[in-house]
Amino acid sequence: MRRRRHLAAVAVLLGVLAAATTGVVTWLRAHDVAPEVQRCAAALDGTPWSLTPEQADSAALLAGTALRRGLPARAVTIAIATALQESGLRNLDHGDLDSLGLFQQRPSQGWGTPEQVLDPVHATNAFYDALVRVPGYRDLPITQAAQAVQRSAFPQAYAQHEAGSRAWASALTGYTPGAVTCTLPSPAPADPAAALARVNRDLGVPATAADGLVALDASALPDGTAHPARLGWAVGQWAVAAAQALRVTEVRVGDRVWTRTAGSWSPAAHAVAAGRVELVLAG
Repeated sequence: MRRRRHLAAVAVLLGVLAAATTGVVTWLRAHDVAPEVQRCAAALDGTPWSLTPEQADSAALLAGTALRRGLPARAVTIAIATALQESGLRNLDHGDLDSLGLFQQRPSQGWGTPEQVLDPVHATNAFYDALVRVPGYRDLPITQAAQAVQRSAFPQAYAQHEAGSRAWASALTGYTPGAVTCTLPSPAPADPAAALARVNRDLGVPATAADGLVALDASALPDGTAHPARLGWAVGQWAVAAAQALRVTEVRVGDRVWTRTAGSWSPAAHAVAAGRVELVLAG
């Protein structure tokens, strides 16, 4: 008897859940609402490698810091692959033992105070400081280069992130133009001062804001005068990767424009000069 009552209760619960699910689906169909997908991707050789907007924002910081320091694309590949393995490219406030942050750096191992390790700018620069001291890191397999910095218990795990990290690094250093795209929801009005502060934090290049337009000078980066077009694409795709936080609706590079509405790059009505990047802020 008790078993029958239990089965009857389960049947009622399943019926309620089924009805609720049917109701939601019916409502979505009636209102022509599709599930909202938020993602960013970097394409390389025809293959898109996706990240969440949060992860893409972290990748933008890693690449922007490397550009500011004049580091090669290989350093960005190693940094992104390492952060993907250690934290999923998220600034975690927890980890194994006392590990924290993007790279799960341990204050007890000399990476800084807990507050410093949780500062993604400090953590990123600390990672690069250690990486550039590794002899021949540009030519090492990614597992060896990352392991020389991290001293991980699972050094081979970094290899699984190499292809996607290379795609993002190539795009965010300007070697693959028009490769970064993002599908994002409509943003709240942007704060121009906050956008300029983020530009200064990540890139340190001259930037001005007026009437909702932020103009950046990518040629001020190391090697910028020699490669203004490439670094323009580096900064432009940095802006797309960070568009969620920046509350950007358009990014203009050369004769191309990324719009939040389309989520992709298309021909622009007017070209901007090589090395110049323009961001249109929401609101």
